[in-house]
Amino acid sequence: MAKVNFTQSLQEEYEELYLTCEVKADRFDDIDPIVDGVLENQERYEAVASEVGAPWFFIAAIHNMEASRRFNRHLHNGDRLTARTVHVPSGRPVEGDPPFSWEESAQDALNMHGINKVEEWSLPRILYELEKYNGWGYRLYHAHVKSPYLWSFSNHYTSGKYVADGTWSDTAVSRQCGAAVIIRRLEERGEIGPLVGEMPEGPLLHYADEVIAYGEDLQRFLNTFNGISLRVDGWPGERTSNAVKRVFGFHLNGDPRD
Repeated sequence: MAKVNFTQSLQEEYEELYLTCEVKADRFDDIDPIVDGVLENQERYEAVASEVGAPWFFIAAIHNMEASRRFNRHLHNGDRLTARTVHVPSGRPVEGDPPFSWEESAQDALNMHGINKVEEWSLPRILYELEKYNGWGYRLYHAHVKSPYLWSFSNHYTSGKYVADGTWSDTAVSRQCGAAVIIRRLEERGEIGPLVGEMPEGPLLHYADEVIAYGEDLQRFLNTFNGISLRVDGWPGERTSNAVKRVFGFHLNGDPRD
């Protein structure tokens, strides 16, 4: 498959997509259990991350996409660890004998994709490596569809996917939460630092008893500023108030800190 270069324009596209990414409201209840499961196994992801030099949440997002966070499956493609991989890429890991530990297989998968050679992990680089891991088919041959591997469950994806290797359907819809969406939600919850700029973090505390009429528009506007990552749900919490303070110089009305 043709190579997609990590150009400045591509970096700007990734950053714009991430900053404007909004979880579809009907998927809110689906995403947090995934994030909870990721956090439960953070130490295992961190252990592999330290070996290959990648962010732990990057590995966690791939694990969810390839194996539904099952630790008895290869990170390459979700095949069982009791044997070498059968599906593409087949015959991995080349070295060692099955059954493989999840950690040794994961390290093989990441090294095979050159993850250990990445020197700088900016947000655009994270998204580039995620899309490359899955393949450039969407970008090269179906550019009207943003890769669901990254953007499924968000406003950037509606339908269209490969239903099998090399088999495309315009009407098929991904049932998985995209890797970029998982990372975005980790950032929204304050579990990882801001990936663009800097933003004060804090627990979610609601300052209203119900969704306010302009809440979603306010959060959507605030998300256009570097370092601000808010769930667009209309609820004005501490993170929304922090963002208002950063942009306008004062907290939301009702914030006890003012």
